[in-house]
Amino acid sequence: MHDHTASERLASYADVLAGELPDTWTSTHLTADAMDDLAELTDRIWDLDLVAASLAEHPLQQAAILSRPEGAQLVLIDRHDERDGFLLAAVAPHALPDEAYRGVPEPNGIALTDDPFLGAEQVAGDLLVRYARALAQVRHNALGGIQPSQPDRVVLTWQPDGSVATAPADDRAGTILAAHGFVQDPHSGIYRLKGDDSQAQARALREIGPQLDALGIGTALQHPATRTAPTAAPASMPPAPTGTRAPTARTR
Repeated sequence: MHDHTASERLASYADVLAGELPDTWTSTHLTADAMDDLAELTDRIWDLDLVAASLAEHPLQQAAILSRPEGAQLVLIDRHDERDGFLLAAVAPHALPDEAYRGVPEPNGIALTDDPFLGAEQVAGDLLVRYARALAQVRHNALGGIQPSQPDRVVLTWQPDGSVATAPADDRAGTILAAHGFVQDPHSGIYRLKGDDSQAQARALREIGPQLDALGIGTALQHPATRTAPTAAPASMPPAPTGTRAPTARTR
C-alpha cells in the first residue's frame, strides 16, 4: 500500500531544497505509478557508493527529480535505515557515448539531514561542486576534440571532411545555427554544417556572424593544422587571405 505521508514528505522536502540551491532549480515528483520513468532514472543515477548500495536493496518506489534549465539533474530518494533524512545523487546526462565517461570519477551522492535548509548547504558545498566537475569532463570528452563555446563566444571548428562543427553554450546560438543549415546531434549536442556545397557553407558562415553579434555573441574559427583556411569566414571576423592559414584557437 502506498504511503502517502512519506510521499508528501519527500515531495515537500524536494520543493524546499530546489528553492534553496544556487541558481534556478525545479522539482518533479515521480510516484510508484511511473514505473518506466523510475526504471530509466535508476539507470542514470551517477553513483557507485551510498546511493547505489541503497538501490541494490531497495528499488525506487518514488523519487523527486531536481532540474536546472541547462540540463543538470539531481535525484532525491528515501533513506531506508534508522536515520532521518534522504539520499541525494547526481543524474548522468542523457545519451552521451560510453567513451565520454571513461576516466571520470562518479560524483557519488550524499545523505542529507532532515532539515532541507541545512541540506541545501550540504549540497552546494559538496555534491554540486563534484557534479559540475564531472559534467564538464564528460561533456568535454563527448566533443571529440571540438573546443567548447562560451555564452559570449561560439567556436567553429573545421573538420577533416570539410564540415564545420560547434558546441554552443545555449539555445540562443543554437537557434541561429539551426536556421542556417547546422544540424544538431541529439546525443552530443554538437551542431554540424556540411561542406558538400562550399558556396552554401560560406554563405551560412557569413550570415551567422551578424546575427550572433546582435545577441552579444562573438565567433571564432578554429582550423586543424593540416587544413588551409577557406576563402569565406563569418562576417564578424576578417576572412583569411587565400593560401594562408588562419590562427588556431587555443584549446584546453
